[in-house]
Order: sequence, then C-alpha cells, then structure tokens
Amino acid sequence: MSPQTETKASAGFKAGVRDYKLTYYTPEYQTKDTDILAAFRVTPQPGVRLKKQGL
Repeated sequence: MSPQTETKASAGFKAGVRDYKLTYYTPEYQTKDTDILAAFRVTPQPGVRLKKQGL
C-alpha cells in the first residue's frame, strides 16, 4: 500500500478568474526563433456582453 500524503489548499492553486493582462500578457517579451505563434479569430456571439467575450 502506498503512503498517504496531505495536501494543503493554501500551498497550491487558488481557484478563481484572473484578468488576462495580469497573468499572461507581458508587453516587453521578445519572440525567439523557436517560438510558435498562433492567431485566433473571435466571433462575437449574440446575447453575450463584449466584456464577457474578452473584447
């Protein structure tokens, strides 16, 4: 039987929604030759507020 381990909630990921610009956007980042860049088209959906769509 494997030993049991205890996980503390405060030591790991905290659930919740974070603003994109606070967690991922880094304006000073310089792309490298090995980076893979992707572009996505966002199509607004009727009945959904623009802020919820990230626009």
